[in-house]
Amino acid sequence: MSEMKKDEIAEDQELIGDDTLDEGAAVAEMEALRAERDEMRDRFMRALADAENIRKRGERDRREAEQYGGSKLARDMLPVYDNLKRALDAATEEQREAAKALIEGVELTMKELISILGKHGVQAVAPEVGETFDPQLHQAMFEAPVPGTKAGAIIQVMTEGFLLHDRLLRPAQVGVSSTPGS
Repeated sequence: MSEMKKDEIAEDQELIGDDTLDEGAAVAEMEALRAERDEMRDRFMRALADAENIRKRGERDRREAEQYGGSKLARDMLPVYDNLKRALDAATEEQREAAKALIEGVELTMKELISILGKHGVQAVAPEVGETFDPQLHQAMFEAPVPGTKAGAIIQVMTEGFLLHDRLLRPAQVGVSSTPGS
C-alpha cells in the first residue's frame, strides 16, 4: 500500500478516535463505497434510459392521437356519406329536373362532406368491378359463381370503404366471384 494511503488511514483514525481501524477495514470500506457508487451509477443510467423511453412513447402517442384521434367521429360520419350517396343515386332524371335546387343542395353537401373528411385524412376506398379482392381493404359480403370472371374478382360493390391516413376505418363491402373464368 502506498505511503499516501497509509497517511490517509492514519488521519482517519485520528479524526474518529478509533485505534482499531486497520488497513484492511479501510480497503474493505473503500471497496464497499465503490460498489455502492457503481450500483447508484447503474440505477441512474437505467432511470435516465426509462425517462427517455417514456418521452419517446409519449411523443409517439401524441402523434398518433393527433393523426388518428378523430377516427371515431369519422367512422360515425360514414353513414351520413352513405345516405347522401344513396339519395343522389336514387334520384331519376325526372326527379333531378323537378327538384333541381334540392339535388344541387344535396350534391353540395356531399362535396363539402368529402372535402372535410379529406382535410382530416379520410380517403375513400372505391374498388371497381373486376378488380381483385383484397382482404386488407375489402369485406366479402357474398360469393357467387359468375361465368366469365376470375375467382376472387369483385363482381359487385355495395358500399365504399374508407382509410384514415393509413388505417382502415371501414372496409369496402363487395361481392366476390367464386368460380374460375369460363
